[in-house]
Amino acid sequence: MEFSQYNVNALMYITPRPELVFTEGRGMWMTDHKGKRYLDYLQGWAVNCLGHSPKCIEDAIVAQAGKLLNPSPAFYNENMVALADLLTKHSCFDRVFFANSGAEANEGAIKLARKWGQKHKNGAFEIITFDHGFHGRTLATMSASGKPGWDTIFAPQVTGFPKADLNDIASVEKLINEKTVAVMLEPVQGEGGVIPAEREFMQALRALTKKHGILLIVDEVQTGMGRTGELFGYQLSGIEPDIMTLGKGIGGGVPLAALLAKEEVSVFVPGDQGGTYNGAPLMTAVGIAVLQALTAPGFLDEVKAKADYLSKALNTLSDQFGMEGERGEGLLRALKLGSDIGPRLVDVARDLEPFGLLINSPRPNLLRFMPALNVSYEEIDTMISLLGKVIQQVKDEAAATSAA
Repeated sequence: MEFSQYNVNALMYITPRPELVFTEGRGMWMTDHKGKRYLDYLQGWAVNCLGHSPKCIEDAIVAQAGKLLNPSPAFYNENMVALADLLTKHSCFDRVFFANSGAEANEGAIKLARKWGQKHKNGAFEIITFDHGFHGRTLATMSASGKPGWDTIFAPQVTGFPKADLNDIASVEKLINEKTVAVMLEPVQGEGGVIPAEREFMQALRALTKKHGILLIVDEVQTGMGRTGELFGYQLSGIEPDIMTLGKGIGGGVPLAALLAKEEVSVFVPGDQGGTYNGAPLMTAVGIAVLQALTAPGFLDEVKAKADYLSKALNTLSDQFGMEGERGEGLLRALKLGSDIGPRLVDVARDLEPFGLLINSPRPNLLRFMPALNVSYEEIDTMISLLGKVIQQVKDEAAATSAA
């Protein structure tokens, strides 16, 4: 089928997209409408933690679809209970609320913190967040984000989100006042350029929030579910937050998210929080399958080993082309390009023949890599080889343009 036969104009325009339609995916590979294959290092922006259409998710959906789809969140269902139990057993949290997207989970975290502030902090409501942070696309989560330019897109913003600087504890402390109820951050700023929060900073932040009697919220929509090599990113620093949000990887490709909290922070009362599809058995059946895969013996050890392998390979590539190295945690990594060639690299990589390479450039001078957590060493080698060819081509183009 030709691209022109797809009525893409029926879709609301929200972003420029290349003229291809994906029809199949398996593991690290996707296939488009013409049968061309692509090695996928986006994986739905870190969503497909087990790759495209893994057997365990396929089996979970097929089995559950014939049993029960949605009894309404007004009732318990087996899978919501089982997944909540697994999440609390593998984390420091006591209670779970299921949602459909990371933004919805973060919106719930904001509401929960403000509710706690009403009960325990004389109505304190401000949540300190961070420049270049990203927490979602609702009005409140956009306001909580520190993405440049977002303060004017849908102005006025939701108030109550003063911004500090990541890895600068003094910048946080100077913002704390009687209105402060919490500090909220990503253990690794993904959209901001794959910038990890330093271990010492996270520990100092936990001490500071305890000193002032305020909450610590970790947004683990991108870093959670094994992405950093630990099941949850906060575990890298040996701390215990009060609230955590999950999305992306928890569903392995289906819409599932979660808000987790310590018992003493779980202050919602009936009517405060809800949602038609929250904790539906079809999605939570997938969540169970994903979590069981991630916690299987040796799985996270392999993630750490592959992360180290990818890190070294990216550094070698950086040295080869005189770039600025790489950074990240686990299998969320970035190559610092040293110049604004990222968007061009993305286009050239996608258009490679006989198969393409899908990469992401959240900033013009940076590439971000979010492979499936079960990516093979061979698939890492293939990506590095292809990327080297792409970088060389783009550099040759730039040299030719300069000479002309």
